Amino acid sequence: MKKRILVVDDDKINLKITQMNLSDYGYEVFTADKGMEAIRLLRSQEVDLIVLDIEMPIVNGIRTLELIRQRPEMAEIPVIFLTASADTDMVIEACRLEAVDYVVKPCIPRNLISRIEKALYTYGK
Repeated sequence: MKKRILVVDDDKINLKITQMNLSDYGYEVFTADKGMEAIRLLRSQEVDLIVLDIEMPIVNGIRTLELIRQRPEMAEIPVIFLTASADTDMVIEACRLEAVDYVVKPCIPRNLISRIEKALYTYGK
């Protein structure tokens, strides 16, 4: 059975590229371009992992992850941040919220895939 991944990014081009790369590696991919859209999607779809951008308008990735962690049915989903931000405070906050990894954009697709595989092996169900 294909592993299901939710990709959340407000940049439609990055969202489409990440979706295509993950699909090419055999993952079933869902997408959302806003934090609250991701929360709504998670209420109706089970996913094995979330790839989440930090810098998004209105509800950023940090706040989105806080909301995910507050919901028992979503709290255990592993999250990898994929972001252009290398801000140390953001990295610390991501660790506090138990993100399993942090990848800086732009990244080599195979690097992201290897991090996803590791997270699914380590934290997956």
